[in-house]
Amino acid sequence: MSDKLYQDRLAKVEKLRSMGVDPYGSRYDGAISIADARAAYDEANEGKPAKVAGRVMAYRGHGKSVFLDIRDWTGRVQVYFQKNRLGDASYELVNLLDIGDIIGVSGGLYRTKSGEITVFADEFRLLCKALRPLPEKWHGLTDVEIRHRRRYVDLIVNEEVMAAFRKRIAIVAAVRRHLEGLGFVEVETPMMHPLATGAAAKPFVTHHNALDINLYLRIAPELYLKRLLVGGMEKIYEINRNFRNEGISVKRNPEFTLLELYQAYSDLGGMMDVTEGIFAAAAAAAGVGDEIEFDGRKVSLSRPFARRTYRELFETAGGCSMDDEAAVRAKATALQIEVGAKPHLILVQDIFEEVIEPNLVNPTFVTEYPMPLCPLTKQKAGDPSVAERFELFGAGMEFANAYTELNDSVEQRKRFLSQLEGADQAGQLDEDFLFALEIGMPPAGGLGVGIDRLAMLLTGNRSIREVILFPLLKPVEKAADAEEDIDGTSHGEDVAG
Repeated sequence: MSDKLYQDRLAKVEKLRSMGVDPYGSRYDGAISIADARAAYDEANEGKPAKVAGRVMAYRGHGKSVFLDIRDWTGRVQVYFQKNRLGDASYELVNLLDIGDIIGVSGGLYRTKSGEITVFADEFRLLCKALRPLPEKWHGLTDVEIRHRRRYVDLIVNEEVMAAFRKRIAIVAAVRRHLEGLGFVEVETPMMHPLATGAAAKPFVTHHNALDINLYLRIAPELYLKRLLVGGMEKIYEINRNFRNEGISVKRNPEFTLLELYQAYSDLGGMMDVTEGIFAAAAAAAGVGDEIEFDGRKVSLSRPFARRTYRELFETAGGCSMDDEAAVRAKATALQIEVGAKPHLILVQDIFEEVIEPNLVNPTFVTEYPMPLCPLTKQKAGDPSVAERFELFGAGMEFANAYTELNDSVEQRKRFLSQLEGADQAGQLDEDFLFALEIGMPPAGGLGVGIDRLAMLLTGNRSIREVILFPLLKPVEKAADAEEDIDGTSHGEDVAG
């Protein structure tokens, strides 16, 4: 940004102060949203009073009159300043305004000859003088790295970005309302754990000085939520932040938002019903219908969602039997998947992720996962080789993961010990959780839904960074990179988030 522009605006700040005007304003009571002001316009009652506040987004001067566009997070409205209406002193202040300033305005609502709803200002107040200009109108803020790094500017100048985040807010609120309508209650569990448990993921490690112990940022809240089932809290959910010290992509962020819930006396089928209800509530809040377009593909949200078994999908799309180890290794090699000494079922899952997941377009419950892949899940009655688990896929992504929960403490201990054999684990057995299971946990269904990915789907954004306000970014190597022009003078990515 030009240093001269900055200095010019600083000079205006001093000019305002010399006139007895506070450039940074004060409380401004009585303003309504711009959307509400526009809705209040009444052709039969021209001049109906309105009071609004927002940021100046356009400035058009015409001698003794000026038109401004101001914007809040609900929309834009035109404001008309006329010297004869405001008086000389107030109109002088209008001439000191710049794009980016925040003002409050009161006046009558009219429709101009061009058909634009407009506030004819009777008075106004400067609420904040902006020292740095916004990106210019035609090129705007388009550099993706700068947009994510300076999200505050992105929200101001790219109205579709603000709209997407308002949709995300509405989605989360609707999910809460839906669950509360089903009798679930929201709880909070720790974000710092003495053991890295609840999922197979690499944790972030921190240190508590007073206790002189290492702690792990939460990779999943599962084992704490199940403790609450043991304690008698029968329908619980948490919309929580999880942290996994793993890769970053268009579908993954190391810090992500997960809805996790548990319902006593339910099972996998119950979780399917809950999942479909969550999607319906979220879609309604986002204002989308039963069919949407995502990344160039039509996605049907009609219920009931499809149900397919893991084996059926693998052997149809994978082109070999999951039980044929030689064929599986050959298939993995042909797909350029690292084979090495990987266990057979890990290779099967790698192939599934490579070949099947990207091609599941309409929401599909994939059921009957191989039991060894599901250490916290009950076995299917009559077939101990498969787990009572589903994962929900659609638009080429995983959205949800659910189990009929294992509540046999002896079996759970065996599985934990099997997991730890030869594994690089951050911790050891969670003996307190196993003790809780020995107290007795009711049969239950459990479900996790990736909120970031749900927001991606319902806002049409193919990158997770577009639905996380402040995604993790690589450090700026040079200060100049962070100071890239935003004034238009040079312009030119599992449920686990």
